[in-house]
Amino acid sequence: MAREPIISGGGGEKPPPIPPSIPGGMSAPDPGDDRFNEELRPKKLVDVIGQRKVVERLQIMLNACRKRKEPLGHLLFDGPPGLGKTTFATVLPRELGVECHITSGPALSAPKDLLPYLTNLTYGSVLFIDEIHRLPKTVEEFIYPVMEDFRVDIALGEGVNARTVNLKLKPFTLIGATTRSGMLSAPLRDRFVNRQHLEFYSTEELTEIVTRNAAKLRTQIVSAAAHEIAIRSRGTPRKSNNLLRWTRDFVDSEADGQVTLTLAQAALEKLEIDSLGLDHQDRRYLKTLWTVFAGGPAGLQAIGHSMNVPPDTLEDEVEPFLLRLGFIQRTPRGRTISAAALEHLKLSGDINLPPGHLF
Repeated sequence: MAREPIISGGGGEKPPPIPPSIPGGMSAPDPGDDRFNEELRPKKLVDVIGQRKVVERLQIMLNACRKRKEPLGHLLFDGPPGLGKTTFATVLPRELGVECHITSGPALSAPKDLLPYLTNLTYGSVLFIDEIHRLPKTVEEFIYPVMEDFRVDIALGEGVNARTVNLKLKPFTLIGATTRSGMLSAPLRDRFVNRQHLEFYSTEELTEIVTRNAAKLRTQIVSAAAHEIAIRSRGTPRKSNNLLRWTRDFVDSEADGQVTLTLAQAALEKLEIDSLGLDHQDRRYLKTLWTVFAGGPAGLQAIGHSMNVPPDTLEDEVEPFLLRLGFIQRTPRGRTISAAALEHLKLSGDINLPPGHLF
């Protein structure tokens, strides 16, 4: 019988095992426990909602390694933030009943920082490195023989007295997660046996996630309210969980009982999140592009200065969702607004647009 996995963040003393689930596959969280907020993550692969093709492929991999009684092959998850990369990375060791050690790329500044994790790995255990694209070059090169041969080369001494000690490791699984797979070097990327890309979730999938997590948070919610939160979540479970928590706080503060559609809409309007998921900063960006720059083209630096917002903040936080909606376009001459954005914001006016503009 598989033992309960140990989730740790380093090579020191291991924390106590994670409490088992109650019947039905849903854990019984204690609001006074520091791990209460983490209980929203699924514990088993069967509990994961969405990403069906990824789940099916992972199930095949799990079945195969169980039959062969071998460790899972090295695995890389890539995709935008909040889609479940960390969830999958913690679910897999639970499925296999093995230990899971967790770290991140920025935390590994030198090869010596990785050694405590490697030396504490047991047969078949999992080492999860989040934001693996931010590994320094020296650590990345150090990890090549670790992934291929389960071997660590340690240099001792200096000069003529220097010697290299080869430390043999027990076979394990390295799981990496990245939001920017293009920043990974080809040698590192190719050493992952399996690679899974996560896509944005549908409204129906997010509605089910909100409904399930409301039950875990001991909050009653009607289906229409769960759907309202889902359509404003930008296709991202992390966003839907954050909006669910805010809605729960709003209802507990301003009303009693279950989360109704009216209360959910009032809570989201208080956050200034509209029916498509645009927040105040998104609408301000579009209105600035329309009113100040006549719909564009406009450079990112100019838009940022007009809004008094750093351009990199606009590029990383605001523009990706607007591009997904088709509300803006990036052209060689700058950013331009689309007719769909004007229609959504109900913007109009007799403005002379530049030659060759979309309108």
